[in-house]
Amino acid sequence: MVRNTEREAFIRRLAALRIEKGVSAREMSLDLGQSPGYINNIENGVNLPSMNVFFSICDYLELSPAEFFDTGTESPEALRELCEAAKRLDRVQLEHLTALAKGLK
Repeated sequence: MVRNTEREAFIRRLAALRIEKGVSAREMSLDLGQSPGYINNIENGVNLPSMNVFFSICDYLELSPAEFFDTGTESPEALRELCEAAKRLDRVQLEHLTALAKGLK
């Protein structure tokens, strides 16, 4: 059984990630092979996706399930890109990037 606070957090996260991706609820529903109102029904609290559809949603959003639930990260895709770019930097460059990131807080 999903508690209301968990349900609401899931709904908010789905909506935020969908909007960040720049797609409508209808477009996402159809792209997932669902009825046009499927994502809208989830975002309105009418139902929750099955596990299979949840994994499809994660694939669609190009996120792992862990990234989906990492609500401390506003833009997981951008963070993943930054981490991949950082892997190619040398130690000094990483120190500069870290100092820059700390300065942006």
